[in-house]
Amino acid sequence: MMKVKEVADLVGISVRTLHHYDEIGLLSPDAITESGYRLYSNNNLETLQQILFFKELDFPLKKIKEIIKSPTFNREEALFMHRKLLLEKRNRLDVMIRTIDKTISYTKGEIQMSNQEKFEGFDFSQNPYEQEARERWGDEAIDQSKAKVGKMSKDEQAAMGEKMNEIYRNLAALRHESPASPESQAAIKKWYDILNKMGNYSLEAFKGLGQMYVDDERFTKNIDQFGEGLAAFMRDAMAVYADTNQ
Repeated sequence: MMKVKEVADLVGISVRTLHHYDEIGLLSPDAITESGYRLYSNNNLETLQQILFFKELDFPLKKIKEIIKSPTFNREEALFMHRKLLLEKRNRLDVMIRTIDKTISYTKGEIQMSNQEKFEGFDFSQNPYEQEARERWGDEAIDQSKAKVGKMSKDEQAAMGEKMNEIYRNLAALRHESPASPESQAAIKKWYDILNKMGNYSLEAFKGLGQMYVDDERFTKNIDQFGEGLAAFMRDAMAVYADTNQ
């Protein structure tokens, strides 16, 4: 049996991530000591490996949980599926690498490139942010948000974007304070309010969104542009706000 810190060090993920997996019922340790320490078995590690394979393929946690908790789930079958999908992903990346190499030669004047060749390997037929949000919270809030934004003029959309950036900057200035402080909670309330101007986010969804800011490196990277550690601070402040206002 391994303690949570040992598992985190072995795998290269945070202790907080393992705690979160336990909290949402995705991966619970097989034993807990009298002192409250989580102990992970070899079966737990095998399940964690499955989870991380799915994450590498951009599956949201909710979908991963549905799959691995299904009575029909077959670990060997899943491994073959992982291999197939990862090979497909590798092939697409190989195409994109070739496109980069050709573009380098093109910028040097060594070759000619057609417009089609410049975009070989790209596939934006599906927005990963939107898809993950739909799978976590359903279509209604996302559709409402898109509809509201779609009705805005370009000037209104620009003003909304600047307002959101202003909130990010204000939160970034507070990120070294306690997320439960009155100032932090007043600032995060503005974030909750502006999100609900674009959609219909429950307190539970708001809290889940905050967790995604940390779980999904794409969100973390974008948010932390305003200040390192901002995504984690927002997650904590959003959780406090949601729990306090239930």
